[in-house]
Amino acid sequence: MISKIENILAFRYLKPKKKEGFLKVISIFSFTGISLGVAILIIVMSVMNGFRSELIDKILGFNPHIIVKPYNKEIDNKKVKKLNSLSEYIVSSTFSYNGEGIVISKNNTQGILVRGYLKKDLIKINQLQEGIIDGSLENLENNTVSIGKDLAISLDLVAGEKINLMSASSVQTIFGELPIQQTFLISSIFTSGLAEFDQNVIFMNIDDALILFDGSKKDILLEIFLKDPENVVFLKERIQNIFSDQYVYSWADLNKSFFAALKVERNVMFIILTLIIIVAAFNIISGLTILVKNKTKEIAILRTLGISKKSIVKIFFLTGFTIGFLATLTGVIIGILFSTYIEEIRILITTLFGVSLFPEEIYFLSKMPSEINFTSILIISFFSLFITIIATIFPSMAAARLDPVKALKYE
Repeated sequence: MISKIENILAFRYLKPKKKEGFLKVISIFSFTGISLGVAILIIVMSVMNGFRSELIDKILGFNPHIIVKPYNKEIDNKKVKKLNSLSEYIVSSTFSYNGEGIVISKNNTQGILVRGYLKKDLIKINQLQEGIIDGSLENLENNTVSIGKDLAISLDLVAGEKINLMSASSVQTIFGELPIQQTFLISSIFTSGLAEFDQNVIFMNIDDALILFDGSKKDILLEIFLKDPENVVFLKERIQNIFSDQYVYSWADLNKSFFAALKVERNVMFIILTLIIIVAAFNIISGLTILVKNKTKEIAILRTLGISKKSIVKIFFLTGFTIGFLATLTGVIIGILFSTYIEEIRILITTLFGVSLFPEEIYFLSKMPSEINFTSILIISFFSLFITIIATIFPSMAAARLDPVKALKYE
């Protein structure tokens, strides 16, 4: 327990006298350094958590959670029906065909990824349905396509116009082999919020895709959507047992390196930014050491009045800890506020200074994401307070070791 006299002395030492101006400066630097360190850590962790969650949401929103790919023969419908035994985990399953081609418009050409579905299955992709900004998925019939917003902008296209698609597959003519090329009507334009996806993906009827790429039924994939995508490892094994003759892979397999890199980067950033707090904590050591030097006479008098060494330790410990605690609390408040309004702050800075922060073409997202994780905030606060405690222990113990007789003698 801390006594009343210990409290009074500790908080009196928090307000240096006029002649102790340098000590005041050190205290301000300690407070500011810890506050900024905690705030920056919270902001960076929130942005990285938001970035990861946003990407997972976009990736899972438009891509299947598990894919069954045939080798040399088409997927057996009898095996597909066996998925009913996993209905408590599976939302839906659908057949699809993917191929890479070239889109040719009136102004430009570009490589794209074509994804073919049955119309009834394509409408089930809620994120696509909600992202339509021009036209309608209901209009997706034969010889029609749905293209991304960014692709439409770069090629200067709108719903109702026509484009030519060319694949690497060829057809034999009197002039020799020529790439298969077909004309399609744009029935709708969608936006996913993921710039890379909007720029490179086109949806069409699966029959049109098979014709365009000269595909067959043995090339058709089975896409499976789960109720809980995080449970993909467990379900992948169960599905692989059903489709033992096919290759089964998941969204986690396709993006393993990417999300592993994000995790490593987040951990490295945490370690690096924690150094800011450690450096600021050294200011507390410096400040308390100077304070002990300045208060040598007072410490000696307190000791002669019967104040124990333990109480002296408490007084100086409480002084340093109060700085660290208030700085941590301030940093947490600043970090949460900044993380909450980070997109508004980004827009403000961009408007005022004309600087492009978080460009969409680099980060693949239309706005700066942020996800406040209170577990991370607790961990950051704990580390900050722990470092503060370590920093205050040594000068506090040094104060308690002062010999009152020698201190008064040399004063």
